[in-house]
Amino acid sequence: MVERTVGHRRKAYRRGHRGEWLAALALMLKGYRILARRHRTKLGEIDLIARRGDLVLFVEVKARRTLMEAMEAIAHASERRIEGAADLWLSRQPDYGRLSVRFDMVAVLPWRWPVHVENAFYGRN
Repeated sequence: MVERTVGHRRKAYRRGHRGEWLAALALMLKGYRILARRHRTKLGEIDLIARRGDLVLFVEVKARRTLMEAMEAIAHASERRIEGAADLWLSRQPDYGRLSVRFDMVAVLPWRWPVHVENAFYGRN
C-alpha cells in the first residue's frame, strides 16, 4: 500500500512538472517571458509567473482530462493562497506601481495543446 502511494505521488509530481513545462512553453510562444516557476512564499506557491510588457500573469497550471475539470480544480482557498503569494512577489518589484496583474490558468489536457484561460479568477486588487 505504501509503495503504491509513493509511486502515485511520484507520478503526479512528474505529471505536474511536465504540465508546467508545457504551460510555460505555450506562454512563451504567446510572447510572455517566464519569470518564475514554482515560486514559493510563506503564504503558498505560484506555478508560473510570466510577464509581457507591464502585464504580469500569476498562472495556476492544472493537468486534467477536460477543461471543465481543470476550471473546477481551482478552489476558493487556492485563489486566496495565490493572491497572497502574488502580493508578496509584487511587493518586491521595483516597478510595482506600473504593473498590471492578471490571474490566469493553463489547462494541460490529454493530447491537446495547453489551453490558456485569461482571468481564471479575479484578485482583490
